[in-house]
Amino acid sequence: MACGSCGTTVNGVPRGCKSNGNCGTGTCGSGSEKLAVFDWLSNMTLPSGQERFDIFEVRFKNGRKHFYRNAENLTISMGDVVAVESSPGHDIGVVSLAGELVKVQMKKRNITLDSDEIKKIYRKATQKDIDIWQAARDKEEETQRKGREILGRLGLQMKLSDVEYQGDGNKATFYYTAETRVDFRQLIRDLASAFSVRVEMKQVGARQEAARLGGVGSCGRELCCSTWLTDFRKVTTSAARYQQLSLNPLKLAGQCGKLKCCLNFELDSYLDALKPFPKQELVLKTEKGEAIFVKMDIFKNFLWYTYKEESSKWFRLTLEHVLEIIELNKNNEKSASLEEYESEVEIPVKVSFEDAVGEDSLTRFDVPIKSNRRKKSKKKFTEVAEKSTVENPQKQGNQQRKPQAQKPQQQPQKQAQKPTSVNNQENVNQPNATTQNTNKKRYNNRNRKNRKPKNDSNSQS
Repeated sequence: MACGSCGTTVNGVPRGCKSNGNCGTGTCGSGSEKLAVFDWLSNMTLPSGQERFDIFEVRFKNGRKHFYRNAENLTISMGDVVAVESSPGHDIGVVSLAGELVKVQMKKRNITLDSDEIKKIYRKATQKDIDIWQAARDKEEETQRKGREILGRLGLQMKLSDVEYQGDGNKATFYYTAETRVDFRQLIRDLASAFSVRVEMKQVGARQEAARLGGVGSCGRELCCSTWLTDFRKVTTSAARYQQLSLNPLKLAGQCGKLKCCLNFELDSYLDALKPFPKQELVLKTEKGEAIFVKMDIFKNFLWYTYKEESSKWFRLTLEHVLEIIELNKNNEKSASLEEYESEVEIPVKVSFEDAVGEDSLTRFDVPIKSNRRKKSKKKFTEVAEKSTVENPQKQGNQQRKPQAQKPQQQPQKQAQKPTSVNNQENVNQPNATTQNTNKKRYNNRNRKNRKPKNDSNSQS
């Protein structure tokens, strides 16, 4: 995630904070930093006589955050790497928030100022602390791979999702998911002997696992649980029913295998829009028969009903029509048929892409696929013709003789037409349709390849 003011230049420098890749909010370039808060009070001075709040918010791997007290009055600001109290040893984290906004975050998590959860900040991390911390972080992937091998060898019904080393490298926390209770005492012994660290097992739910691993949802955006969502509320199928969604588990389930958390986001809007709608169990009484509910379009105020006896035909009605029928039924009166109400419904014309923008088809740049149907038919025709000539050689001879027999018949016609066009001197200047047709025939005959020379034609005439 990145802050809204950041934009990258050609050299890779953010436009918003100009900090050469380290955003002032501490969120650029790292998707694991969850729920980063911008300290908009950092440039404001405190009132006279008021001391700075001595509790800081420190961030660890995968967006895990805790509050620590600055008992030593160290000069600490946002983005500093600090060594904090842990059990046992110390841990390394990054200060994510300081000042008066820490009080707001503590209030959200119901943490009081004198809570035992608030531990101490030892010091600012030295270069040695940072080197040990980075070396421990580099071992997490290999530790997770070997841990899964040990888990498979023991045959335990659990899934190892993530491993997090403490800043001093003396303790490793293994996060796992399991549907049933698992006895992992032998697993802890094997892990401790394999990695020579203190092992802590922590079970997380399927939603928490997806939040730690991250990913992209079906909407094309990052998972809400890995970016901004912290409280995982219970999601039920009734939320999908109110929104008129099909109860398909493949579409309603997220990457965690549970119902999507986004089903709860728009539920309040649907509940407000459903207030004027009648109950779905209500039966409408018409002159043609009783009608039952099929489906509805909440935001377009359309409802579909069908007759009990003829359920193949659905009728589209508006919300006003349905309420009118219900009022008539309350007065023990039957309404008109659903066909009459449907004829009064005005269906809005849907503007397509071509009508709205004036563009051609979206497939206009696609290369047309040339069909070989014509070639195949031509090839088939030649094969049949050759086969017929082989079987009936006399037929081929007759076909070759036909054009030779027709040639002497066409020549006398030309001879008969020629003197008539020459002798009629009155019609030379005003040719009629017959003369134009004969001229066309002459012109066409001249261009034929098999024509005879002029001398032969004149000698015959």
